[in-house]
Amino acid sequence: MEASKAFYSVPHRLIGRQVEVRLTCRIVEVFHDHKRVASHRRTSQRAGHVTVSEHMPKTHQHYANTTPASLIKQAAKVGGNTAILVERLMRDRPHPQQGYRAAQGVLSLSRRYGPERLEAACKRALTINALSYSSVSTILKSGLDQAPPAAEPVKPAPPHNNIRGSSYYQ
Repeated sequence: MEASKAFYSVPHRLIGRQVEVRLTCRIVEVFHDHKRVASHRRTSQRAGHVTVSEHMPKTHQHYANTTPASLIKQAAKVGGNTAILVERLMRDRPHPQQGYRAAQGVLSLSRRYGPERLEAACKRALTINALSYSSVSTILKSGLDQAPPAAEPVKPAPPHNNIRGSSYYQ
């Protein structure tokens, strides 16, 4: 809800509903059906946001205090490759918040498979540029994290007298 060029939260059940607002020099009160449903300390910041986490739906409250830095810090406890993958999950999206769910999903795999396997799976995912929760999950499910790394790419044959080369066809 917007009041005096700032935004204040109301309970999510009231989104799209008509509310009444009472402004004082310090307080913003929001009423619905003549009952006070929210009260906030007034902010002087233009286009500022004042949000009470209880006003959010339960599914959003889970992410309310999450930051990219906190997710990367949590991933670093598993290992460096996990931290890099989690950082990339958020960096490669228009808004970091769009990567929170995938990042938390990757971190949750540690409970099921253990930190060592998760770290190995993240290393493999980074190597093949498969940067998604489903890729890491598939690597773990199929046991590819425990498989030896793929053989080195085949190198071209060294120059040899029996090889004609492009000059032969001219």
